Formats: sequence, structure tokens, C-alpha cells
Amino acid sequence: MSLLTLPAIVIRLRAAGCVFAEDEAELLVSTAATPGDLAGMVDRRVAGLPLEHVLGWAEFCGLRISVDPGVFVPRRRTEFLVAQALSLAADRAVVVDLCCGSGAVGAALAAALTRAELHAVDIHPAAVRCARRNLDAPVYQGDLYQPLPPDLRGRVDLLVASAPYVPTGAIGLLPAEARVHEPMVALDGGADGLDVVRRVTAEAARWLAPGGHLLVETSARQAAGTAEAMAAHGMTPRVTSSDDLDATVVIGAPVS
Repeated sequence: MSLLTLPAIVIRLRAAGCVFAEDEAELLVSTAATPGDLAGMVDRRVAGLPLEHVLGWAEFCGLRISVDPGVFVPRRRTEFLVAQALSLAADRAVVVDLCCGSGAVGAALAAALTRAELHAVDIHPAAVRCARRNLDAPVYQGDLYQPLPPDLRGRVDLLVASAPYVPTGAIGLLPAEARVHEPMVALDGGADGLDVVRRVTAEAARWLAPGGHLLVETSARQAAGTAEAMAAHGMTPRVTSSDDLDATVVIGAPVS
């Protein structure tokens, strides 16, 4: 079998519908350890596996985050959630990353807040295993707040959540890479996409420290509903957005 050349890989990726075929080809070539590895990686990408699952990592906030097959791939838009959290943070902040997935948000916050106390939670076992490799911090498996240490109540400065917010009826409209290869528990937010978000907001105030904040990633369409959920549970919400990243974050602070 002849060795794959960069132009040949580009041709195969472009034929498979990869919009950024040249960039992807370079990443595959630079990541593969052997020609055999490269051939297998190209085959998996052409078959529709997300690029990050093929590579085994994703770039996020300048970090290389390990991403295993079957684990939610961190989106670039979520970098806006990190930026908003950092704008509110002190270096010694106590941070909880709910629905942490691969741990990308927590890793980015820990890299910037070198003296922060970080805790992360996810319900999906594969995500927890992945996050434990990415984070030098406790990662708990369980449903939202349930596995957190009770002594965190009332002292969390930053509670960040990139919870699932795709309405159930819209799951079928997602790209196949997400529908087929990412866990449904990380995508499906219920009938209006806000089922998990409402559960996050319902308990947030009891975990937050005085002056603490809840930050929830959502969509522009669901921002009002997310803000209403925060207001209904004793928080003052405000909506922030980034046109460049097509990102929306709702920030809640407990009413004093």
C-alpha cells in the first residue's frame, strides 16, 4: 500500500464533505504516530467520526483537551462562557463545573486562576473518565449537585454550567457528527431545551457564596427562558452574548 500524501488526504476529506479539508489533513498528519495510524485516522474521519475523536484531543482556550470517542466535544462558542466567568473571578475562587463533559471549561478556568479550588461533575461515565485526565481536581460522577461534597454549600464563587439545551424535537436537525457520535445526555435538553437548565438554577442559590455567580451557556432563543428560571429561584439575571462566537451566557447573582 502506498503512503498517504497530504494532497491525497485532502482529496479524500473534501470528497467526504469536510469543509476545512486542508486544515484537518495537516492536523491528522501532525498527530499520527505512524503511517498506519494516519491511514486509520483518515478512514475514521471519512466515515464521519468527529475530527476531535479521531485526533483524541480538541483545542480549547489555547489548551489541548483530551476527548475520547463518545464524549461531548467542547465547542469554540463555550470559550465565551470561560471569558465571562473569568471576568467575575478572583484568583482564589471556588469553582464548580457542572455538566463538565471532557472538563474543558474547568481546565481553562484552572489554567487562568492558578489558586482556584475546582470541582467538576458529570453524569456520563465516559466523560468523567476523560475529565479526570484533563483536570488536576476532583471530578464526581452523578446528577448535577448530588455528588458534590456538602461542605461546598454556600461557598461556591463561580458555578458554571454548559448543560444540554437542544430541544428534543431539534436533535434530528443536528449534524450527524453530534447525533451519532456524542452522548444524547449531553445534547437533549427536553421539550423546550431547558429541563436541565431549570434544575441547575433551582438549586444554585444554596451552593453559591455571598457575591457568587451562576453562569449558564444557552442559545439566544432560550436566553429569556433561562433568565426567567434564574429569577424564579432568587437570582438577578443578565444576558451576555458574543456575535463573533455565536454564544450566549446568562449570568445570575443571588438577590441579597
